Amino acid sequence: MRDVLGRLPLFSRLDPDQLDQVAAGCRLVRLRRGEVLFHAGDPSAAFYAVVAGQVKLTLGTEGAEKILELIRPGETFGEAVVFVGQPYPVTATALVASQVLRIPDKVTDLVDQDPTFARRMLAGMAVRLHTMVKDVAAVTLWSGRQRVVGFLLGLAGDDAGPATVVRLPATKAVLASRLSLTPETFSRTLRELSDAGLVEVHGSQIVLLDPSALTDAAGPDHTTWH
Repeated sequence: MRDVLGRLPLFSRLDPDQLDQVAAGCRLVRLRRGEVLFHAGDPSAAFYAVVAGQVKLTLGTEGAEKILELIRPGETFGEAVVFVGQPYPVTATALVASQVLRIPDKVTDLVDQDPTFARRMLAGMAVRLHTMVKDVAAVTLWSGRQRVVGFLLGLAGDDAGPATVVRLPATKAVLASRLSLTPETFSRTLRELSDAGLVEVHGSQIVLLDPSALTDAAGPDHTTWH
């Protein structure tokens, strides 16, 4: 358990004694595809880190849900509500068979003991808040094309070059919800980008033929999506 914790960015700089302290209360939770970890409104007594697989955070009910975030291995979620003792505001569901680490709320004792750990916790929550603010701006100000291009460029990262290949991390329906688009709009936009010679679509693999031209096609106000 200590080794698992030590590989997570949030805990990577804790000393062995601190890792042992955290690990003592942690447990590994295995989730089947589609299994719910917690529902919106459930009391919070722990936060989580994805060890393997992928977890979606959603609002609403099945059939009318909005995906707020896709959590990947190495990322944590649920920290903020643990600090304030509030119920979970979202539902967490495994997109694929996944393993998550349940980290009990007593870990917040480390905030008093270790200023570096406290800063890491705050930084993680600040990044999530910044991402949500960007998402609101995107839905309000950017076209569907800009959102799709920003998402693809985000997958490619800063070092993208000609013919960079990216893999869609979830189904097109899931990604469409993440981008506040309909599945039809998401697929149509990919076809338009393909017809324009900017990408090639091979199932879940997308070839970015010319990332620079793709950025230009999105316009000056686009940004990348997580």
